[in-house]
Amino acid sequence: MERIYLDHAATTPIHPQVIEKMTEVMQTQFGNPSSIHSFGRETRRILDETRQDLADSIGAVANNIILTSGGTESDNLAIIGYAEKNKHKGKHIITTIIEHHAVLHSCQELERRGFEVTYLPVDETGNISIDELRRTLRDDTILVTIMYGNNEVGTLLPIAEIGHLLSEHDAAFHTDAVQAYGAVPLDVTKLKVDLLSVSAHKINGPKGIGFLYIRDGIQLLPITFGGEQERKRRAGTENVPAIAGFHEAVKLAQRGMVEKRTLFTEFKTLFIDQLKQTEISFMVNGSLENSLPHVLNLSFPGTNVEAMLVNLDLAGIAASSGSACTAGSIDPSHVLVAMFGKESERLTNSIRFSFGLNNTREQIEKAAIETAKLVKRLRKD
Repeated sequence: MERIYLDHAATTPIHPQVIEKMTEVMQTQFGNPSSIHSFGRETRRILDETRQDLADSIGAVANNIILTSGGTESDNLAIIGYAEKNKHKGKHIITTIIEHHAVLHSCQELERRGFEVTYLPVDETGNISIDELRRTLRDDTILVTIMYGNNEVGTLLPIAEIGHLLSEHDAAFHTDAVQAYGAVPLDVTKLKVDLLSVSAHKINGPKGIGFLYIRDGIQLLPITFGGEQERKRRAGTENVPAIAGFHEAVKLAQRGMVEKRTLFTEFKTLFIDQLKQTEISFMVNGSLENSLPHVLNLSFPGTNVEAMLVNLDLAGIAASSGSACTAGSIDPSHVLVAMFGKESERLTNSIRFSFGLNNTREQIEKAAIETAKLVKRLRKD
């Protein structure tokens, strides 16, 4: 049975060229980048070249890039590091109710430390109101952290508009761009963001590596302590093979971005058109027009998310939901709760399909057909 992986928003397969690059580095370059001898200089060059290309990919400069262990650390460092360093200016933070838990839990930790956090609501498309954000800003607001694209429903938030609004305020602006990086063009200067988080494993790179962009003049309190790596902002000997793999993944992602956006948008249309042909009832969660190209979240009335996911898996199709499924219980998606309310049936019947490397049109069509068959069977049951 062919297995079809449609959960690329959760993680992506490592590209063969990335594996090749990492293997080469592990076999030939093992020096500590902090060492001054030739072995250290060789690995330092890998770091320097990677940092430059990461910066180029978002319109930044190399010194603005901190290499981290991934999106979670980048979010933690940006939010907690900035808040603790700048709490003398104020203790008010603004975020949204639909953020990734790396952001939400960082904000909740700051609340335990005495900070005040405002969680902006969203409409039924998963978007915020700029006017509401404007009304929420205060003199003691020191940080606004809003994701670029939602990982569950794909909605793109108005980052450029927020950046323009905050250019007239003293608050720093952080965006979690983990789902958006490599999928849509990003330019930190045009967006007017001060901090931006990225993770490699969402773009066919290795797990355990990412970066945080920090604009010149932004001061953070480190959250790890040890050596003076990353310009004294993030201690720890660098993971050179993973960094080399990340570099290769970034080059591949940047070269193929336009083609992938077109292809994945076609996949969305194909999937939806195939479902329409079967005449089953379904609804799109979020917005098709204003969304990440690779994320499609659908509600299937009359079904149950756990039964859907289990049966899809038995059919060889890997998808997911915004819910954390445990034995006999479901923790509703906080994103869908924010969009539709706690009583909505969509909390228990929504599935996320997300596209990526190695997916084909034939796979998408087959997955849609199998999904429709499953929906019909579960509704009869």
